[in-house]
Amino acid sequence: MNVADSQRAASALEQLGYMHTGRAEEADVIILNTCVVRQSAEDKAVGRLQSLRPLKRKNPDLIINLMGCLVGIKGHQDRLKERFPFVDVFSPPSDYEPLLDYLAQREGLQLDQESTQRRDALMDGDLVLPRHAQGKLVAGYIPIVLGCSHACTYCVIPSRRGAERSRPARMIIKEARSLVAQDVKEITLLGQIVDRYGKEDPEFPTLAELLRQLHEIEGLERLRFLTSHPNWMTDELLDVVAELPRVMPHLEVPVQSGDDEILANMRRGYTSGQYRALIEHIRDRVPQVAIATDVIVGFPGESENQFQNTYNLLEDLKLDVAHLARYSPRPGTISATRMQDDVPGEEKWRRFRALEDLQAEIASQINSDYLGKTTEVLFEGKRKGRWQGRTPTNKIVFAETDHDLTGIIAPVEITWTGPWSMQARLAEEV
Repeated sequence: MNVADSQRAASALEQLGYMHTGRAEEADVIILNTCVVRQSAEDKAVGRLQSLRPLKRKNPDLIINLMGCLVGIKGHQDRLKERFPFVDVFSPPSDYEPLLDYLAQREGLQLDQESTQRRDALMDGDLVLPRHAQGKLVAGYIPIVLGCSHACTYCVIPSRRGAERSRPARMIIKEARSLVAQDVKEITLLGQIVDRYGKEDPEFPTLAELLRQLHEIEGLERLRFLTSHPNWMTDELLDVVAELPRVMPHLEVPVQSGDDEILANMRRGYTSGQYRALIEHIRDRVPQVAIATDVIVGFPGESENQFQNTYNLLEDLKLDVAHLARYSPRPGTISATRMQDDVPGEEKWRRFRALEDLQAEIASQINSDYLGKTTEVLFEGKRKGRWQGRTPTNKIVFAETDHDLTGIIAPVEITWTGPWSMQARLAEEV
C-alpha cells in the first residue's frame, strides 16, 4: 500500500516541476512514508526520520514530509509536531495533498492549466508513473479498499487509516489501463481486507466481478490480490481464480493463530477448524494453488499449549508461505488497553523461530517438487547480477543470461530449490 501511495506522491510532485534524486543529500523535498503495524516498523520509521535531522540542520530550506500511518487520520499531528519539530508537513495515509498545498504556498508554485489537468487526472485514476520508474516497473499495485472496519483487537489500521471504503471500479480500471500502457505486466489489487471490496455499496461490483473486468485489459499479463480474510472468501472469487488464466493461483489468507480461544480474543471471527476446512475447500476449488498466511506469536495470554495448536495447524496444512510476527501492543488497540502483554520477549522469539524452522522445512518440501520441471516466470529485474522473477504461484526464481529479461515472461527449467527461492535456466532463447 505504501509503495503505491509513494508512487502517486512522486508523480504529483513531478506535476509541480520536481524530479527524483537517489540521494537524500541532494533533495529539496523528502517524503518519509511510514508503517506502524508493528512496533519494529514504527521504530524503523522513527529512526529513519531522526537520521534526517542533520540534513535539515545543514539545509534549513529542506522540506521534510512525514506521511502515512505514523501520522494517522486524526488527533496525532500536535503531538508529532512537538516530538519532531524539524518536520514541515504531516500527511495522513494515502494523502499527498497537504504536501502539495504546503509547497504551493511556500514556494509560490502555480500549476499551469495543463499541469492542473494532469493532477486532476492523477487523482481520478489516470496514473502516470514517476519518471525514474517508467519503463522499469514490471509489477504494479492498485489500492482498491482503503482503511478497515473489522477491528481485530491487535490492529492499529482502523484508527490510522480510517473506516473501510472501496474505490469506484471505474477509477480502478482506468488506473490499471494507465499502468499497462506504461509497460506494467502484473497488477496486484490491495486492501486490508481485499475480498470485502464493494461490500459497503450495492452499486459496486464484487471483487470477482472486478477481476473479470480487469482480465479483459489488453496487455495485462497477470493479476493478483491481497490480503483476503477467511470470512469473506467466496466460491465466486475462487472460481475466478480457477477459471481466468491471468488471475494467478496465489492467495493470501491470514490465520493469525491456530487456537480458538486466542482467535476469539483477537476477534478474528472464525475457529481453527473453520480455517482448516477453508484451506481444504480452496485446494479443491483451485488446483495447484499456492497459499500464504500470517501468524502472530505471543499474543496476550498465549500459553505453550495454545502456541502448540498454531504449530500443529501449520504442520498439518503445509502452506507455501507463513509471514510471522511477534506480538507488539499498538497504542489505542483493545489488546493494548485491556490485555496484559504477558508473554516474555525471549519466549516470543523462541516461538517465532520454532515456526520459522517448521515453515522452512515445509517450503523446502513444496518447492522441491519444482526441481527439473518447466514453469513460466515473469522477470522483474536484476538483483545481485542475476535476473529475478516470479512464477504464477509467486515463487521467487533467479536465472542468469546476457539478455535483458525485464518484463519478459519466459519458460524456465528449475535447477535448484530452497525454502525461499529457486534457481533456473532458460528453457529456450528469449
